[in-house]
Amino acid sequence: MSRIIAGAAGGTTLSSVPGSGTRPTTDRVKEALFSRLESYEVLSGAYVLDLFAGSGSLGVESASRGAARVDLVELAEKAAGVCRSNAGLVNRVLGKERVRVHRAKAETYLLRVPEGLAWDLVFIDPPYDLEEAALAGVLQALTPHLAPGAVVVVERSTRSSEPLWPDGLERFSERAYGETTLWFAEPAQPDADSDAEADAEPAPTEG
Repeated sequence: MSRIIAGAAGGTTLSSVPGSGTRPTTDRVKEALFSRLESYEVLSGAYVLDLFAGSGSLGVESASRGAARVDLVELAEKAAGVCRSNAGLVNRVLGKERVRVHRAKAETYLLRVPEGLAWDLVFIDPPYDLEEAALAGVLQALTPHLAPGAVVVVERSTRSSEPLWPDGLERFSERAYGETTLWFAEPAQPDADSDAEADAEPAPTEG
């Protein structure tokens, strides 16, 4: 049984998706993940996106810890229903509708994002059998909608290869927890040498 670990709704028991079609993040991994995110100072006031949300536990944990807006995206009907239940529970505790649920395919949702909406923190926890090319497509569609300094967390099987990062997104860390590996990425920084060349004044010409 999953629960919210900390924050305004800490200790609240969450509903789980029935059956074996989803693979919830364990409390051990979730606690380690959010400890790291707290150290990055990306949670307070953040816009958070939880793709392949399952029960929505990562997203609602973010809301409990101070995120300003959380979007849970889940295609499966039963899982989306559980997301709505958990979102409603946390929204009631917080007294605000901070968590929204979208029943949609991840890549389709990203192609319909309203102009100007950008996320500070993104969780991507797809089924382990999702092909790497499909995950790469999701990352590609996501990249234009990241705020400066955003953090993207991809959860995969430890036996899986590193995700294929698109242009504009680069890995900065990874951590393995038994069968689970978390990959951390951020928007790519402009090349310092290129910036220097662009800012340099043209050399005077002889004449």
